[in-house]
Amino acid sequence: MLEYLNANIMEQGTKVTIGASELVSKPVTIPGDISSAAFFLVAGAIIPDSEIIIQDVGLNQTRTGIIDVLKQMGAEIEILNQRVDCNEEIGDIKINYSNLKAITIDSEIIPRIIDEIPIIAVAATQAEGTTIIKGAEELRHKESDRIKAVYTELKKLGAEIEEQPDGLIIHGKTKLKGGCTLETYHDHRIAMSGYIAGLISDSPIEINEFHWVNISFPEFTGIFEKLVK
Repeated sequence: MLEYLNANIMEQGTKVTIGASELVSKPVTIPGDISSAAFFLVAGAIIPDSEIIIQDVGLNQTRTGIIDVLKQMGAEIEILNQRVDCNEEIGDIKINYSNLKAITIDSEIIPRIIDEIPIIAVAATQAEGTTIIKGAEELRHKESDRIKAVYTELKKLGAEIEEQPDGLIIHGKTKLKGGCTLETYHDHRIAMSGYIAGLISDSPIEINEFHWVNISFPEFTGIFEKLVK
């Protein structure tokens, strides 16, 4: 964005140099947040007969780990209308219901998917085989201890899941039973992940303090209610 606004800035590998600059006012397009789109991507991949297109999503390569992971799991995912706007890559993401397979997720990709791991864990419950997530100890220091939160709440739903010091082991494909009350731990991503898990559960679920979703995505339930009609 700074480069787009004519900043005197230069990037060389992991080094960034910036000098005194005279910035220019320009229109700025703000793309959709791929961390928010991730919940729709996983829902589309695991709910039978789904097809979802999410428009105008930011595709900066530092943020697209969720797409790489879902593709590796065998998701039918396609990028449409890809373009550059205000120096940022943007596009539409199409996702279809897919027969997912288990994968191993390690520390190399963790920085690019750290916020998406709770919803990736939900996807892993519907993947054939054993998914291993490791090298993600940072998750214990987010808005909640997300490793423990994901383990505890998916276990309630009937997932075959193991908690590890730095991640999770998830055995699939497992039918989620529902019929229980989930906790959010005051964490918006745990709340939204629980909601998606509830969409594929045999029985309805309740989620305590679901209002924490409003921290990042107050329109979340309204959009999903339109999609699943």
